[in-house]
Amino acid sequence: MTDKRLLALAEAAGLVVDWVDADRRAQRVTPAVLRRILAALALPAESPAQIEESLAQLQQDANQVSLPPLLTLDAGTPLDLSARFPAGTPFELLHEDGSRHAGQLDHAGRLNGLDAIGYQQLCIGDQQLTLAVAPAQGTSLGQLTGSARPSIWGLGVQLYALRRAGDGGIGDTLALQQLVRAAAARGTDAVAISPVHAMFSADTRRFSPYSPSSRLFCNILHAAPASLLGEEALRRAIDAEGLGPELARLERLELLDWPAASRAKLRLLRRLFSDFVNADPPLRQDFLDFRRDGAEPLENHCRFEALHGFHARDDEPCDWHCWPAQFHHPASPAVARFAAEHAEEVSFHAFGQWLISRCLAQTQQAARSAGMRIGLINDLAVGADVGGSQAWSRQAELLSTLRVGAPPDILNRSGQNWGLSAFSPHGLHRHGYRAFIEMLRANLAHAGGLRIDHVMGLERLWVIPLGADPADGAYLRYPLHDLLRLLALESWRHQALILGEDLGTVPAGFSAALAARGGLGMRVLLFEQDQQHNFAPAATWPADALATTSTHDLPTLSGWWLGRDLDWRERLGLLDAPALAAARASRELEREGLLAALATDTGMPLDEPPSSAQVLDASIVFLAHTPAPLVLLPMEDVLGLEQQANLPGTFDQHPNWRRRWHGDSAHLLDGKLARHRLQLLARARQRPQERP
Repeated sequence: MTDKRLLALAEAAGLVVDWVDADRRAQRVTPAVLRRILAALALPAESPAQIEESLAQLQQDANQVSLPPLLTLDAGTPLDLSARFPAGTPFELLHEDGSRHAGQLDHAGRLNGLDAIGYQQLCIGDQQLTLAVAPAQGTSLGQLTGSARPSIWGLGVQLYALRRAGDGGIGDTLALQQLVRAAAARGTDAVAISPVHAMFSADTRRFSPYSPSSRLFCNILHAAPASLLGEEALRRAIDAEGLGPELARLERLELLDWPAASRAKLRLLRRLFSDFVNADPPLRQDFLDFRRDGAEPLENHCRFEALHGFHARDDEPCDWHCWPAQFHHPASPAVARFAAEHAEEVSFHAFGQWLISRCLAQTQQAARSAGMRIGLINDLAVGADVGGSQAWSRQAELLSTLRVGAPPDILNRSGQNWGLSAFSPHGLHRHGYRAFIEMLRANLAHAGGLRIDHVMGLERLWVIPLGADPADGAYLRYPLHDLLRLLALESWRHQALILGEDLGTVPAGFSAALAARGGLGMRVLLFEQDQQHNFAPAATWPADALATTSTHDLPTLSGWWLGRDLDWRERLGLLDAPALAAARASRELEREGLLAALATDTGMPLDEPPSSAQVLDASIVFLAHTPAPLVLLPMEDVLGLEQQANLPGTFDQHPNWRRRWHGDSAHLLDGKLARHRLQLLARARQRPQERP
């Protein structure tokens, strides 16, 4: 009986007890794991009495009289309020445009006439709440391109990897502007960039773009100050700090030295800020307006940054959980006093956010002005560091005692623990999805599209108790339909495309649900094969997903063909001898399967054996022939590089997120091979009836 009640509690708490893994095998979470996760959700279950108390708590929450702060619904559908209000109850709606509408619930207790898309304020009885009225779909690629059957292409870019003279060793928005103009001139409609989320200014050793401090704000290290403040202001600041030789040294490095380059860039930004506030620049009012509009979320982030630096111990910044208790909550009087006493430091971090925000806006404007129909596609990480700004400022809406990862699957047979905190389903619901909505708006502000990493997190996330192995986790359910409605609504409001990385263990029906809301899934060439290594023909690929050769967590296509990823795993001892031998044998079968698919589709003549360059060219044509409305070609494959950006399962053994590309960003696409590959892609992307 205890086990039955434990399972009932787990289900009521949103845990998925029975699930199917990537190998299509049925799995069941053990009682021990369920108890640990339930305890982390503040639902103790160590004894029968605790289980009953926790069940009673969930039932009490479900039976609350008040409506939640926000309800989602589809435009044109009635809202059933009969469980809380009788028929004929009067109400008033305040629309986004300021107009008001008064009425009463119909004979069935429903609110009708909700046709206007947007956020509406409903007053009924003694309650007031927000109605998020969503379109059937978000903005589609067809709407953005003006085509019923879009067939466009774009590039995937690691922003930090770009180079330009004067970048100080870190790829910045000016280098990105140069690239997008060059790419647009060659027919590119989109440039998908690595995440630009805010990191930790006080801890420059943390630089993985997928482990940010906050997904609400941006990494100020990617700002190009001269774009806004002018070259003269930048030159004066460099000279005043004596940074010229160090910046030049950092620019020459083969690999990005994040700690050194970050320290130099922050020194430069601080000098620029000092010069800015001590002058009367024409942009002062714009900065003040930006800070006012950023309101509480911006202020909290800037206060966190100041506190994080203040509480460094022996130059080792400590997690906010280790700060004095008076600083644990952003609304505390102690935090307000600290902000007043360190107003200049708080203002500096606001200045940095203003710079990067305006620089990203300029870059998107440059992309659209150059003719791109999409422009920048931002990348939204699946979670944020539990010790970061977002977790500190939105504690009630994030999971603080669980970590997010993935179960054992085809990507990683040991499972993955990403060390990240994610939203709490209960916290989101209770707070009207505030944290989710503000995150979407922040990442859509200066982009024509948004790629959502591990988009299955809209339905469920693999959560792991502290200290547990990744395999000892469970899926936690999320309110999928509410989140999809909000995603479609924000896509519609920003006229931006939504892309979802639906790779790995994907729940049944999820990709179809994403497509129904207008979002594009993702299909990767290296994954489109069966267990016999037969690759899916180009014509059979779905028309509701983008197509790409590889991702940031996978080998480049040339690297895959040559086995460079396996060489790294052998060098680092990540695979023992039998496993390595099996992987190399499997890779040979995969190569044969890919060659067969390429020969059938493209008819391109290949040498025997073919070179990696020939395979890459044929693969580009193959992808272009798929029905995918969007093909994204990573820059690593445009350039024919062999080394990948990130090797999952490693930290500093492999130069993750440090590889920089050779050549100035303005001329990166001018090389003979790069021009050839983009021409191949552009020609092959034309519909068959359009091809010469």
